[in-house]
Amino acid sequence: MKLVFLGPPGAGKGTQASGVCQKFAIPHISTGDMLRAAIAKGTETGLKAKVFMDAGKLVPDEVLVQMVKERLSESDCVNGYLLDGFPRTVKQAEALDEISKPEKVVDVEVPDDKLLARLTGRRVCPACKGTFHITKLADEKVCPDCGGELIQRDDDKPATIQNRLNVYHSKTQPLIDYYKNAGTLCEIDGDQAPDKVFEAIEVALGG
Repeated sequence: MKLVFLGPPGAGKGTQASGVCQKFAIPHISTGDMLRAAIAKGTETGLKAKVFMDAGKLVPDEVLVQMVKERLSESDCVNGYLLDGFPRTVKQAEALDEISKPEKVVDVEVPDDKLLARLTGRRVCPACKGTFHITKLADEKVCPDCGGELIQRDDDKPATIQNRLNVYHSKTQPLIDYYKNAGTLCEIDGDQAPDKVFEAIEVALGG
């Protein structure tokens, strides 16, 4: 099973990807993990990527594509893979088609207002490093574990989250259209209980 997972920040695709990988016995390959592994192994492509990352620059397409090619040639990908975070552009999608064409592309969709509620409700405790959601707290200012003062990180503030969502939609929409035209896109309603989302993904994948 060769899969690509798409979904905005907060859609819960990481949780769903883990379940799908267990079911189909395929590796979950995220761009970040792949970059870190290649750098740790000291591969030629990993060292190239490190130069850009150390300079705070985006890793160029040709380096990322080569890294994906190397990763998908490893033995654990013999029965397929689940790519998360790649491709991010139509150009990358075209390159992936030449390396190993995905059979299905799962797009976990959640309305922006629901994502905002999920992501802006997060609170962290600087004292014990705990992470909580205001829907599960008796007092959204007090850490239930250590009694410390809970804060909202700048990353979790509404304006920042909305900007991340806007960037995601503008960058990903062409990719969604590309896979829709290819007939491989599976649109999944992510605004329901996690087990229901998983069931919908299973149905879409024919499992």
